Amino acid sequence: MGEQGSDAARLSGYVEVWWQAVNDFADLLETIPAEQWSTPTDLPGWDVHAVAAHTAHLEAVLAGGPEETVDVGQPDHVTGLMGLYTEQGVVARRDRTPDELINEIRESTTARHTALLADPPTDPAERPAPIFGGVPWDWERLLRNRPLDVWMHEQDVRRAVGQPGGLDSSAAKHTADYLTESLPIVVAKRVGAPAGTTVVLEVAGSPVVATEVGEDGRGRRVEPPAAPTVTLRTDREAFILIAGGRRWPGEGAVRIEGDVELGRKILDTMAVTP
Repeated sequence: MGEQGSDAARLSGYVEVWWQAVNDFADLLETIPAEQWSTPTDLPGWDVHAVAAHTAHLEAVLAGGPEETVDVGQPDHVTGLMGLYTEQGVVARRDRTPDELINEIRESTTARHTALLADPPTDPAERPAPIFGGVPWDWERLLRNRPLDVWMHEQDVRRAVGQPGGLDSSAAKHTADYLTESLPIVVAKRVGAPAGTTVVLEVAGSPVVATEVGEDGRGRRVEPPAAPTVTLRTDREAFILIAGGRRWPGEGAVRIEGDVELGRKILDTMAVTP
């Protein structure tokens, strides 16, 4: 398979993982009683209804729906321009019933899935149209991020309503594997670990990731060394809670070997999703 063929196959793979993720999410929403849609999630200011509305908003725009502009006021939980943008989708759907939100998710994603199958993107560096909020993403980033976003929100809802599950799906593995790739940036840029520092991250069910800080202060992926400065070991659920910036998973959820102080600093700055 040539480079173009492998690019197309990779993008197609992202589409299928996203498609499974949105169906899993909609299936979950259909099981939630109406009285539980007002249950708060780990996302500040957002209940189950808001999480569903946010997903419906982004998927509707990606499927070619109109952008909405509503006054969101100045809620404490909204920070930055992207936060204001996503809040508009939530506020615009505040009066919609659970069934209306579920139907919007299903209709938008079905239309988009059909379009992506009929005319699959082949160039990962090309800019997709339409795209939400005018973000400067190419096909690679958009299609890789959508399964992560949808699955993380499925987990937000599951924790809120006490329906654990979905941790072994294709989207779960995709998300965990994707988030482990942030290790070099976290260690070198956020923590500012000194040159020569080596860190190994072992998340159950994902490939082991190791990074080394070079003399230039940048982190780079390396093969796991025999004696790293610090090793972090955890399971998928605890990892996505930390890397997703949701909540601390509890004492003992992460084993730190080696430099414990550095390990704690890495964990404290590991949240990489907005």
